[in-house]
Amino acid sequence: MKKKLILVFIAYFVITHFHAQELNCQVTIVADAKLELTTVDQDIIAQLKQTITDMMNNTQWTKDKFKVEERINCVLQLQIKEKPSTGSYSGSLQVQSTRPAFNSTYNTTLLNFLDENITFSFSRNALLVYAPNQFRDNLTSILAFYAYYIIGMDYDSFSLKGGSAYFNEAQQIVSLAQSSGASGWKSNETNKKNRFWLVDNVLHQLFEPLRECNFLYHRKGVDKLYEDKVAARKQMFDALAKLNTVTQSRPNAINLINFVQAKRIEIKELASDSEQKDKTDIVNLMKKIDPSNASKYEEILQ
Repeated sequence: MKKKLILVFIAYFVITHFHAQELNCQVTIVADAKLELTTVDQDIIAQLKQTITDMMNNTQWTKDKFKVEERINCVLQLQIKEKPSTGSYSGSLQVQSTRPAFNSTYNTTLLNFLDENITFSFSRNALLVYAPNQFRDNLTSILAFYAYYIIGMDYDSFSLKGGSAYFNEAQQIVSLAQSSGASGWKSNETNKKNRFWLVDNVLHQLFEPLRECNFLYHRKGVDKLYEDKVAARKQMFDALAKLNTVTQSRPNAINLINFVQAKRIEIKELASDSEQKDKTDIVNLMKKIDPSNASKYEEILQ
């Protein structure tokens, strides 16, 4: 009997220690000082933070097996700006995700997006449980949307259009949430930097060059920096050149701007020790793709 118990314990240890869920999500919640939260409110927000963390990290989002060290690192920063009524909140959500470069301790940013359309309800001891093909509440849907979008971006960086299945899941969440009346889910909203356009664009044929860029930039570039920095850097700049096509058809698209802004500092650092001609070429390219930040790319030439 003891032997059986030991074997069961070992099997449990192996499963729980060598297989993990997909996300390693760090959650922070910041409430505006003007809200003057009571002790009860602060306790509920502390519970909210733990509940969001549990949902993101303990939900099995895919059928793939992840080791602990393979989990996708991401950060959610929820800023609560208003409390319209008891248990109701509104604010913004900063979503960030990174992935490691092969043979290196370096992590590159995949997503850095600010969602300014966050409204939700939460009460003490409430649970957030995602169920596919169901809309339960706005917060659960928002979190599930970003879980799948983060995974989609990560998978796209390892294989060409490898994240399609997860972007499709995110789009399904958008479709189900539209009838809720909450902001951020529809195409006709004043703020076009919302969840609808974020996932609708990434699945549109016009944005295939962006997805190809995501793959080539990381697998042929970032992952090769340790082996041959010069060759890897060229691959990364060649990948960015593919964004010209998207710039011509959708110059202010949320996905395009979001991608280059996530990479801006990285691009500047990579170009810092390039040949002068290469510096000029990348500056000219980035000024076309991200004209609102032209002056920041000019710094590369200084």
